[in-house]
Amino acid sequence: MLKEAKIKNIFPAKPTLEGAGVKLKRVFGFNEKEVVDPFLLLDHFGSDKPEDYQLGFPWHPHRGIETITYMINGEVKHEDSLGNKGTIKSGDIQWMTAGSGIIHQEMPQKYKGEMKGFQLWANLPKKDKMINPKYRDIQATQIPEVKISNAVTIKVIAGQINGVTGPVKDIIIRPLYFDVIIKPNGKFDFQLPMNQTSFIYVFEGEAQVGSKNAKTIAKENAALFDDGNDLKINATEKGSRFLLISGQPLKESIAWSGPIVMNTQAELDVAFKELRNNTFIKHK
Repeated sequence: MLKEAKIKNIFPAKPTLEGAGVKLKRVFGFNEKEVVDPFLLLDHFGSDKPEDYQLGFPWHPHRGIETITYMINGEVKHEDSLGNKGTIKSGDIQWMTAGSGIIHQEMPQKYKGEMKGFQLWANLPKKDKMINPKYRDIQATQIPEVKISNAVTIKVIAGQINGVTGPVKDIIIRPLYFDVIIKPNGKFDFQLPMNQTSFIYVFEGEAQVGSKNAKTIAKENAALFDDGNDLKINATEKGSRFLLISGQPLKESIAWSGPIVMNTQAELDVAFKELRNNTFIKHK
């Protein structure tokens, strides 16, 4: 049975500094963690000024989460304690399972034009917090595009639409992650997964949500939906491009400090003690 999805919350992206001084926009984070479960954080990074991002994110730890980085434009070099090294480029995806613990660095490279990308943090269930860490890259050419109509094209990163499945398949919470592009005045209808946390983040143009009394979501705003599953979005004359993301809530306690997310304060205390004692890394 279809029930129209309506907007529950709107999150404007807010300027913040992270890493060694990278200027970015935080869409949601610590203060919204209960309502966006199983997600934790979404950052929109990018600028046409290299000095805004070149200091990057030097070596730092993670435990208890998975991160999904999606580059629209630009390049980011990475290296981690598992021995992985490489560069993700325009259109590429990188995802990392921190699990029991990983230390890595992500360093954006100078780019001619506007460097732009996103990093999403997905929580790990309690039973998987201490699994072996992993790291994977997906190239832009491996991400399928589905043309829904003459007005709508979707880059399928994770999940499935029209029989096409995205290449990001083994994230523990199994999210849906689409990059949706709608031409000016185009329409997009989609049946959201039931009983999941679903939201869009508009990063180009604007999107009108709903069939009656439609609400316009401006550029650099996220809209979190209620429990309805019938999503109706119209682009204005500006067109629209947005991330559509959905996942099953974990409904578990969250203990979060900086780059580490566990279930209890005691588990956090252990993690930071291990960092001080150089026993944080469990798998090499």
